[in-house]
Amino acid sequence: MKRSTVFTIAGLVIALGIGAGGAFMAMSQSGHRMTSGMNRHGANGADHDEVILPGLRGKNATPEESAELAIMFRSFATITREVENLPNGIRTVTRSSDPEVMNVLVSHAVGMIDRVGQLDDPEIMIQSPTLDIFFLRGESIASDIEVTDDGLIVLQTSSEPEVVAALQKHVAEVSDMSDRGMAAVHDMMMANGETH
Repeated sequence: MKRSTVFTIAGLVIALGIGAGGAFMAMSQSGHRMTSGMNRHGANGADHDEVILPGLRGKNATPEESAELAIMFRSFATITREVENLPNGIRTVTRSSDPEVMNVLVSHAVGMIDRVGQLDDPEIMIQSPTLDIFFLRGESIASDIEVTDDGLIVLQTSSEPEVVAALQKHVAEVSDMSDRGMAAVHDMMMANGETH
């Protein structure tokens, strides 16, 4: 029989060691080193530094939130996802083969869902425009988070068709990022005419 634990957002934040910082500290203390080599590229003169990842900073994001994003992008090869589009939303199951990355995934999901509920946009530089509607109409999204032996399960629903469409588009974007890392972000930005 599978173990299953359902957490509230507050409960998950406490369980993770007070949210984003807790997961990042665990990764920092694990002995993982960041590479010192530079891999810079860009279009139209706009550089992207895949070591420092400056595009993960935001006008309203904490350093810990940006650090979590960096960990996920650097470790995207360890992440797998299953996505189910529902008539009124989405259901995702996300896993990482690295337990520390898994902690970061949970912390990030909890933190972002909490931000959506508070209409508190982190304004990350490389953030998809798909997210805009969430921070304007977050009260219309019902979110359930469950951490089980199978992974991080997120169920999000809405009675508003535009919000449902955005939820489904966003999970596809996230799946692309978990498959291709920063390359998926670059493609999305180019498609949107952005050159950060």
